[in-house]
Amino acid sequence: MTNVTQPQRDRGYIPLADHGLIGNLRTAALISTDGSDYLPRQPSSAKARPLLAWLIRRVEVIRGSMPLRVECAPAFNYARSPHTTDIMLDTSVALSLPPVPREAHNKALFSSPEANLTLDLRYIAESTLDNVPEPEVQLNLLYLSDKGHKGPGVWSHLELKEGQAVTFVLRTPPDVQLPREAHPTHETAEEMGIPYEKLIAGASTLRPPGDPILTKTLLRDLLDQTNSYWNAWIGRSTYTGSWKEAVNRSALALKLLIYEPTGAVVASPTFSLPEYIGGTRNWDYRASWIRDSSFTLYALIRLGFTHEANAYMEFIFERVRARDPDGSLKIMYTIHGEKEFPEEELTHLDGHKGSKPVRIGNGAIDHVQLDIYGELMDCIYLSQKYGRPLGYDTWVAIRDIRDRARARSGLVRLYFMNTVSSASRMLIRHILPPLLTGRSGQRLGHGREVRNRHRHFTYSKVMMWVAIDRGIRLAEKRSLPCPRRNEWYAARDALYEEIMQKAWNPDKRFFAQSYEDLEILDSALLIMPLVFFSTPADPRFLSTLKQILLSPERGGLTSNGLVYRYDVSKTDDGVGGEEGTFCLCTLWCIEALARAGEYDKAMLNKAVAMFEDFLQYTNHLGLCTEEISDAGEALGNAVQGFTHVTLISAAYNLSRMRAKVTRPY
Repeated sequence: MTNVTQPQRDRGYIPLADHGLIGNLRTAALISTDGSDYLPRQPSSAKARPLLAWLIRRVEVIRGSMPLRVECAPAFNYARSPHTTDIMLDTSVALSLPPVPREAHNKALFSSPEANLTLDLRYIAESTLDNVPEPEVQLNLLYLSDKGHKGPGVWSHLELKEGQAVTFVLRTPPDVQLPREAHPTHETAEEMGIPYEKLIAGASTLRPPGDPILTKTLLRDLLDQTNSYWNAWIGRSTYTGSWKEAVNRSALALKLLIYEPTGAVVASPTFSLPEYIGGTRNWDYRASWIRDSSFTLYALIRLGFTHEANAYMEFIFERVRARDPDGSLKIMYTIHGEKEFPEEELTHLDGHKGSKPVRIGNGAIDHVQLDIYGELMDCIYLSQKYGRPLGYDTWVAIRDIRDRARARSGLVRLYFMNTVSSASRMLIRHILPPLLTGRSGQRLGHGREVRNRHRHFTYSKVMMWVAIDRGIRLAEKRSLPCPRRNEWYAARDALYEEIMQKAWNPDKRFFAQSYEDLEILDSALLIMPLVFFSTPADPRFLSTLKQILLSPERGGLTSNGLVYRYDVSKTDDGVGGEEGTFCLCTLWCIEALARAGEYDKAMLNKAVAMFEDFLQYTNHLGLCTEEISDAGEALGNAVQGFTHVTLISAAYNLSRMRAKVTRPY
């Protein structure tokens, strides 16, 4: 929607932070502060018809008057498929009887056979005051071929005054033929001698459930039901700590990222938004990542949302049961659980503020990233500790995950055959032999896919340790068979010693990014105390934490209280370009400080200050993006689920530690 008082001004690019998020647990849309919509449809299953729920927008003038220009310009298949646009009589809307005759009530129908998708735009005009007439709405064709559109949109000029409102509904219309009786009119009601409202009720029974007669009452009921649903849902939260508003906002964002039919949690509803304006780090995060599993589950459990936690775990378990023939898992899956998410570049699109290339799909889905098994086992362990008990058949599926990749790395067959978990067995095969190097595509840190290097990355090693450790804990907690228990303990301890010896820079006194790059600092290692690899008071970890807290000019990674992942000028990750500070690492830093604050109150105070400063970078709705620039501008995909789950975790543990430290003895 555009304010037409200054029509000559081009709106330009809207800042990423100036967007809110709406959704219905099937799809989601971003709404900007100027009223425009961005609907990044999730990649659909090959077996499923593309899905678009009702997108309802209402404009109402409370006082005075306002001219508005409304435009609707769908771009099918990322503006690659042509479509036709027809303005036609709308017989699915209940109309009030006007005092004087007026033009027919029309709707716009957008159809793209190539994209296998049809949309229609309907509206209801109304007046909330007795002495004010309903506004007139006329739809007109809008030609945007000069801007790359493959078919017309529609526009309407509205002159609204106090008490007038128009509600627009964009949807996928049902592909059915309706009988004449399913289209009620005032004339028919008069001929039959019954009230128009009664005729509408009868006609609605002849229509599909998803295609009721559009009425003012229906729209009001939908609004009331929507508000009631979300208020009731957030009311179930058991969180009682500080910063409750920020935590609740993050919980709502996380809920909106859930695809309810499968339980999947999408990393972000958007794609190819830049990590640096004008840069090339523009990725598609519309998938569910194994790397996010343990933190997502932890956030849901800590807030008391066990239904969502159990549904998400079932999605994870289903991926385990449907693992690849070689027994491995993908690092991500589509929201339908599919294993293919091919990456391609859309050269015809300009990108946000000219940031190219625009990518859809993600080539990292085929990367070998061994740390995901640590996150997987941590997720399974948490589910057993707080959620639904693990069934035997699912346990067998987890146990039987095998690693045949050892043949590619020249590994000999190890004797760890009867194990707590074959996922962990696979990791041990990668951990113990000195011949193994990090895989091409192995993770350098959360949120980064390395595309050209072979290294023993410390973060991946830590998460491998987590996999073995959680396997041992799970066996102990559930008394599951573990014939080689002593060997598992030995393997876990050996890996711990290896990390301490080979990832530690004794001169600069910090844990390095990899065994080979001891000069490179990596804030992903702030996860160490969060996964109980080290205590938060361990001198080596504290020294690493203090180094990260220094400014980049002094060899650290922190700028204005925000933390970079690593210094891109010192390490080549095969991607190129620059990036902003990483919200995830900032929040990990805050939580690490909070945990260390149990032994040093100054660190707890610093954690509180950093957290409250970070909250100032969330937008007007408490939503977070992936990154933040030096100037405070939101960067990367929005809304970023991992940022919100780590915000919840940081707030929970910061509140817990404050209460613990200040508790009177």
